[in-house]
Amino acid sequence: MNEPTALVTGANKGIGKEIARQLVAAGLSVYVGSRDAERGRAAAEEIGGGARVLVLDVTDPGSIAAAAGQVERLDVLVNNAGVMVDGRRATETSVEAFRRTYETNVFGVLEVTNAFLPALRRSPAPRIVNISSGTGSLTWSADPEREFAASNGSGAAYRSSKTALNAVTLFYAQSLAAEGFKVNALAPGLRNTDLNERARASDGDPAEAAAGAVRLALLPPDAPTGHFFSWDATEVPW
Repeated sequence: MNEPTALVTGANKGIGKEIARQLVAAGLSVYVGSRDAERGRAAAEEIGGGARVLVLDVTDPGSIAAAAGQVERLDVLVNNAGVMVDGRRATETSVEAFRRTYETNVFGVLEVTNAFLPALRRSPAPRIVNISSGTGSLTWSADPEREFAASNGSGAAYRSSKTALNAVTLFYAQSLAAEGFKVNALAPGLRNTDLNERARASDGDPAEAAAGAVRLALLPPDAPTGHFFSWDATEVPW
């Protein structure tokens, strides 16, 4: 493949599928990362153009290694796959729920990113975008004027996993800056996805959030790295 190539994890539905769709529209060849081959294939066919399925379970090291072995060069990695296992407060959430959440939202990102680094290093302008959440901002969570503070610590497993993901984003950005990487996190806002009941009831358009991710995926050489942005391009405090 001579055209720029991207991988979007969890791309068979929701925001991930919209990111893949918009990257294809921008002229990239896109691997639609999906745990389920049939769902991934259906999403790739729906997107059309340069979309193709890549079977990838971000919680399975064997699956990650097999997927990485199929990609020679990668210009863009969008770590989009994420879960919300338990929406309760920390005092009510089991350690197991925390572990399951972190397995996808943090450890999965680490495993996938490290596995695809050789392919990304073959790109003249590698970009990594981590899909985070505004609820992962400790500054916003501590602000009594923000709804996240008013929620009294609910969604502790999910929100803390996104805070950890933000830290991982910064550390990757610092580690890879000298190699020309741009590594940033995106807060997509509340969207109509199947993340939880609140998201399912939302009228937020996933395509709007996807546009923010695509902007970070296609940043020019003089753009920032190691930052946390909202879908509308405003900077979010850590």
